[in-house]
Amino acid sequence: MATYPIHLQYSTEHEWIAVDGASGRVGITEHAQAELGDIVFVELPEIGTTVTQGANFGVVESVKAVSDLYAPASGKVVDVNGELETRPELVNEDPYGKGWMIVIALSDPSELHALLDAGAYTAMVENRE
Repeated sequence: MATYPIHLQYSTEHEWIAVDGASGRVGITEHAQAELGDIVFVELPEIGTTVTQGANFGVVESVKAVSDLYAPASGKVVDVNGELETRPELVNEDPYGKGWMIVIALSDPSELHALLDAGAYTAMVENRE
């Protein structure tokens, strides 16, 4: 059974955000990468792109499917994990570490209240299985 770090917040679309001051590092959850299978391609926005909570910010392609990525919060992309261009498998190997995707400078930190904590995310995933 997957575990979900308690210091992260989660979207119902299976993205996580690790907030550090006025910014947040974003990736997909262990559950999401397991459901997708082996990830073979990740398309991410350029630095400077504005993202909106709940809106698409990229695509992840696996051997099973192509899935959209959804921003857990609004803001400007200030960093992108360029290593995923040549090593997309990092998302499978380390979804909460080296498999991170983007960093967002948060434009409205109050949006974070709409996200789930680890317990609520775990319950949501277990109820869908």
